[in-house]
Amino acid sequence: MTANQHASRKPHPPGTLAWAAADPLRAVLAAIAIITILTGAIQVPFGGPVLQIIGADSTRGTRQLFGTVGMFMVVVGGLLLHTLLNAVPAPEVVLWSGVQKAGAFGAVGIGVLNGVFAPLALLVTFFDLATAVLLFIYWRRIPAPPLDARPAR
Repeated sequence: MTANQHASRKPHPPGTLAWAAADPLRAVLAAIAIITILTGAIQVPFGGPVLQIIGADSTRGTRQLFGTVGMFMVVVGGLLLHTLLNAVPAPEVVLWSGVQKAGAFGAVGIGVLNGVFAPLALLVTFFDLATAVLLFIYWRRIPAPPLDARPAR
């Protein structure tokens, strides 16, 4: 490569470690988004064994519903990861991802209280609660768009 060709190349964005060090909370949330995508993707084809681990009945109906929940986990986790990788994350996506995690906490907690899930499922649900809290903290840190960029009311 000649010096002229090298000079015309765009500079590389900062590496992953630099990005994570610049905003550790954002990096943690990105890692959680990846975990959400992966666990949701596992629920779709392997819902039966996962349901057995968390102490729930594994019927055709519960496996179908659990797989559907897994698909939505992939979508919400992917959307959250996508916005976190943008220069300025969309506050609406961060907010509603937090609402989803808080809702998951409530739903699984109620399932444990009603005997649908074993107490082991509380580990998952408290992870969702902690994630919701982190998302709400991060959402409060996202700067508001300038007034001229907001939609007219």
